[in-house]
Amino acid sequence: MLYLDNMFFRALLITAFLSLPALAGPVSLSLPDSLMALSVEVTRQTMSLHYDEALAAAKRVRAADAGVGCILENVVRISLYDDRGDTAALQRAGAELEKCKATGMWDALRKFELGYVQSESGHSIKGAMQTRSAAKIFENSDDQEARAFYAIYAYYIDKSFSWVPFKSDHRKEYLAVLDSASKNSERFWPLFLTPLIWMHYDKEDFATGLKLAERGLSKSPAHPVMLQIKADMLYRLKRYDEAARIYEASAADYLKRTGKSIRYWCSVLNLIRIYADAGDAKKAADWRAKLKDPAYESLKEWMPGSLVDDLKKRNLY
Repeated sequence: MLYLDNMFFRALLITAFLSLPALAGPVSLSLPDSLMALSVEVTRQTMSLHYDEALAAAKRVRAADAGVGCILENVVRISLYDDRGDTAALQRAGAELEKCKATGMWDALRKFELGYVQSESGHSIKGAMQTRSAAKIFENSDDQEARAFYAIYAYYIDKSFSWVPFKSDHRKEYLAVLDSASKNSERFWPLFLTPLIWMHYDKEDFATGLKLAERGLSKSPAHPVMLQIKADMLYRLKRYDEAARIYEASAADYLKRTGKSIRYWCSVLNLIRIYADAGDAKKAADWRAKLKDPAYESLKEWMPGSLVDDLKKRNLY
């Protein structure tokens, strides 16, 4: 559940001025106590990497509320993709989210998740339209979790138009909303904490990003994606030895758990950059040589564009 760190929000610039109606329906993401407990269990199992158990809990929700359970099942599948690089799980999530029947805030969450899947699958404009549609529903709720999902969208919109004279800028407020929700929401804290970290990264406030990553690891110790995020903050703080140790361990862990998957190759790419900046040309070259593997060629389109671009710009790719 740590996957909202991509840059598809750039495409929101194109959709920002489109007028979309807010939809009627429940103005809260609240559930009956029994289903609320199950939804928390879905997150707990997902963040423990127990994906089968997480899916089983979501199916129990689905037996009582088909729409909510459908959405939660596919949040788990998106997390499978984010961790293990399971692109089939991502594709299935997209197909099922198209069909989930929900109303109000839950339909907004369906659209929000579907927007991510579409963007990650190469359909950035389509994904941005879904996200915009979700935001218009979230915007009308006083529910803390709904407001936090809206804050993710609104932060990037305000950032995109910060150059416009006299344009109001509420980014500080949105950061506060996300910070509070990431502390208080038992179900969705990873979906709030991750974009919050990347917002501070974009602000070059890497020290705060590191503290937030460590908060995430205090809730989900040794989570492999959060460890990579922590390493990214350490790298930007020029704590190269610490960043390298985490990414070396991450590469070994992913190679063992998932083979040469997307996250394994992300470790490789980051280690090239870390060792280059640390002045260890030999280690940088050793990791760079791994990119000649045909296994990398088959997955390179899934690599983070900003990371690849940075390596190319510096003749490290």
